[in-house]
Amino acid sequence: MGRGGDAGPLKLKRTFSLESLSSVKDDLVVLRHLWFGSKKGDSHAQRLESFYSKQASKYDKFREKFLWGRRPMLAAAAARLRDRHDLIWVDMGGGTGENVAMMNEYLPLSHFKAVYIVDLCHSLCEQSRLKVEANGWKNVHVIEGDACEFVVPEGAADLITFSYSLSMIPPFHDAVDNAVGQLAQDGLLGVADFFVSGKYDTPMRQMHWGRRFFWRSIFDIDNIDIGPERRAYLETKLERQWEINSEGSIPWVPYLRAPFFVWLGRPWVDAGKQAHHEQKVEAPALFPPTFLYTQSWEDPEPDMKVMRICPEDTVMRICPEDTVLTLTSGGCNAMNLLLHGAGHVVSVDCNPAQSSLLELKQVAIQQLDYEDVWQMFGEGKHPHIERLFETRLAPFLSQKAFNFWQTRLWYFKQGLYYQGGMGKLCWVLQTLAMCCGLHFSAKRLANAPTLQEQRKQWDSLALVYFCKNGPQLLVWLFSKLLALLLFNRFVLWFGGGVPGKQYALIQQDGIPIEKYLARTVDGIAENSHLRKSNYFYYNCITGHFLRDNCPSYLRQAEFAKLQGGLINGLTIASGFFLDELRARKYTKVILMDHVDWLGDAYVQELAATLAQQVLPGGIVIWRSASLSPPYAQAIADAGFAVTCLQRASDGYMDRVNMYSSFYMAVRKSKTA
Repeated sequence: MGRGGDAGPLKLKRTFSLESLSSVKDDLVVLRHLWFGSKKGDSHAQRLESFYSKQASKYDKFREKFLWGRRPMLAAAAARLRDRHDLIWVDMGGGTGENVAMMNEYLPLSHFKAVYIVDLCHSLCEQSRLKVEANGWKNVHVIEGDACEFVVPEGAADLITFSYSLSMIPPFHDAVDNAVGQLAQDGLLGVADFFVSGKYDTPMRQMHWGRRFFWRSIFDIDNIDIGPERRAYLETKLERQWEINSEGSIPWVPYLRAPFFVWLGRPWVDAGKQAHHEQKVEAPALFPPTFLYTQSWEDPEPDMKVMRICPEDTVMRICPEDTVLTLTSGGCNAMNLLLHGAGHVVSVDCNPAQSSLLELKQVAIQQLDYEDVWQMFGEGKHPHIERLFETRLAPFLSQKAFNFWQTRLWYFKQGLYYQGGMGKLCWVLQTLAMCCGLHFSAKRLANAPTLQEQRKQWDSLALVYFCKNGPQLLVWLFSKLLALLLFNRFVLWFGGGVPGKQYALIQQDGIPIEKYLARTVDGIAENSHLRKSNYFYYNCITGHFLRDNCPSYLRQAEFAKLQGGLINGLTIASGFFLDELRARKYTKVILMDHVDWLGDAYVQELAATLAQQVLPGGIVIWRSASLSPPYAQAIADAGFAVTCLQRASDGYMDRVNMYSSFYMAVRKSKTA
């Protein structure tokens, strides 16, 4: 009985081992034909047959680990066609029909009236026919023929794809012309293929000459031309909708990663429109490889009142004619401006990771249901983030954001609000609180039902009581130790986003950093109710928001407004503030605290540019870690009426309470 009981697992192991060995053998057979296989014949069809005939049955398993662009292409096409039915799809050079099986994962084949797999290679078509029969696909037809000559029986196709096939068609102009000529006016053409850039190509495609020479030579051995000409020709025929340029591993070939691209285009709507090419942007030196902030760390409520855009103000409230420039940070406040009526909000950040975070929020609002957005950015976690990203989010992201997020989806497994510089700092502080036995006290503080109860919880904390009432010498020693370990310049920059110049401004006011931070935290605990109205610090303590205590874009009614069209008024830019300031005229500008970071020469240039680009009567606001920031006078001298609205003399300014002063400047008329 014992032997019989063991037979099942042993047999399973042996079967698994044999399957693994068989898979390895199949891969090696394919590799042998790739590297040393024959490509003989007088016609293109004969050369294809000689190349594929002996590897056709093993084609799919190997290519699944090699042709990395297929799934992103199919997912991007499916995301744009998911609300349509009775579609016609032609897969040019469709090979074994594996693309059809993959597409069924993204868009059910019931959405298609007909699918045509067109290929010139007989052996691959035979594999495709077997697959169609095995799966019972009644609407899928295998056509052994030339992509340059195939005619769509219905007259036009809603989707035409070239999946790693355009580079293997010598007369590619004819293939593209034939496809474009049969593409419906609202149709899509998708291409996934290997590539090298031109010598002078667009920023996101550009390669070093060594890589161009190496990869073009390698693929040329197999009669595959991966030069830039095919994509360049496509862009003379169709308007590009989406593109990524990446690289993927090769089975059993260590270190080497083959470059590939995915491209989606449609018939031109405006033939005179210039194609936009995404710029390659690198973060400035000393920036972390990710974002610093997961949420915006300036209170939007005083901003709305100062900029005269609160709901009760009907004289100067923000309106669709307003164009507002702001720093991105976590992006929450940029969307809040849209909800208050701004027609166009330009959000810029020199850290492309911050732009990628806001872009993900924007695309999520456009493409997802409220509950999915809440899980991602309210709870900070989503159990199905990989699938959601692949099918609903990635197809609409820029390449910069796509590259950033595809390797960081685990943020939404561990918790988004514990990532980035400030997120990691919050995690460290929570861990220290737990080690010191303060974890549950912090939770009680965050969830106190009233402000009075919160004050009571705060004052009862042993650490707070010690700092307020303990022996002065011990308190001084403790505060210095804390400043040395947690509030040194390294931690303040990478964890709190406080650079050296801003740190120096705090010191110039004669306030030790530990007292500055103590004032910040104590002011919040005594004056702002965390559970009901202060989502900033509630999130820091708990790692998530609440539905009644969160940034405005996460409230269901406000989310509906953004998804209804308001979010389309947001422009996200990666780059420097001055460049976006020069790009257009503005009625309102939010500098946040970034002028604290900058030198005198930049301040003078910024003030002069504000004078040129802010319309008369326009408003500029900023916050500073200094009680009297020295650059305020430079802005006044440039033609602004500058007013200090608030100083943190009483220990409390607003729900963030991280700054020492809050300023407004109104652009004077040129005749004033």
